[in-house]
Amino acid sequence: MVVQKPLEDQLIGVSNRPDSRVETRVEPTARWVRAVVGGVAVADSKQVLTVTVGLPVYYFPRGDVRTDLLEPSDRNESHAVLGERSFYHLRVGDRVIEDAAWRFQASPPGAPELGEHVAFYWDRLDHWYEEDDEVFVHPRDVRHRVDVLNSSRHVRVVVGGEVVADSHRPRLLFETGLPPRYYLPRMDVRTDLLNQSDTVTACPYKGRTVHYDLAVGGRAWRDVAWSYPFPIPECPKIENLIAFYDERVDTIEVDGEAQPKPQTPWSR
Repeated sequence: MVVQKPLEDQLIGVSNRPDSRVETRVEPTARWVRAVVGGVAVADSKQVLTVTVGLPVYYFPRGDVRTDLLEPSDRNESHAVLGERSFYHLRVGDRVIEDAAWRFQASPPGAPELGEHVAFYWDRLDHWYEEDDEVFVHPRDVRHRVDVLNSSRHVRVVVGGEVVADSHRPRLLFETGLPPRYYLPRMDVRTDLLNQSDTVTACPYKGRTVHYDLAVGGRAWRDVAWSYPFPIPECPKIENLIAFYDERVDTIEVDGEAQPKPQTPWSR
C-alpha cells in the first residue's frame, strides 16, 4: 500500500529547491483562527500568518499556542528556501498525536522569518475555526475565486456512447486554477442511471459532496459525477445540481463542441 504524504508536506516538498519557481507568500490575516483537539483549543490567535506554497497553511505565533502540550520529536528536515523544520508531538490528555506540529527554526537569508510561529497538520487535529465558522480541508486562499454563473449554453454529457445529460440551463462554475464545471438541473440528467456511491469529499470553498456511479449498457463508471446537497452559504447556486467529471466521461459538449479533457488531480 502506498502511503500518501500529507498535503502540507507535498506542497512544501514541491518548493524544496533553491531554483524553485513556486511562489511562497507570507501574509498576515485578520481572521481569528482556532485549532481544537479533544475540546481543547491548542492554538487560538488573532495574529495568524498565512503561508502559501500552492495552498495556504496557518502559522500561529508561539505565544498563542499551547506549547505546554507540545513535545519535541526526533524528526527534523531541511528546506532549501524556508530553512530547518523541527517537529513536535501533541499531547492532549491521554491522546498523543505524533508529529502534529512544526516550525522553521533558522531561515536562510532573505527567507520569511517563521521561527517564532508554529504550524499544524490540518487533518491531524479535530476542528478548525475561522471566527465562529468551522472550516474544512485547508484554509481558504484570499486570491482564490469561485464564481457560479447562470447560462443558456447547451451542455450534453456522453458516457458509453449514450447521452446521460442534456441541458440548456446549466450553471457554470469557474474556480481559480481549475477547468470550468457544468452544474446541471436533475431534470436534465438521466438520474435513473446514477447510484450514489460511498465517496464523500470536501472543499473549503464549496462544502461537502456526494458522488455517483453510473451504469450504461452493462458497464459501470465509478464516481463519474458529484453534487453538493448542502453547499456552504457562500456558494448557494450549485445546491443539489449535478456535475460530471470531464476527465471521466467520454465527452462533454458545450454548444455542439466537444470540450478538451483537462489533466487534473481527478484524472484517471
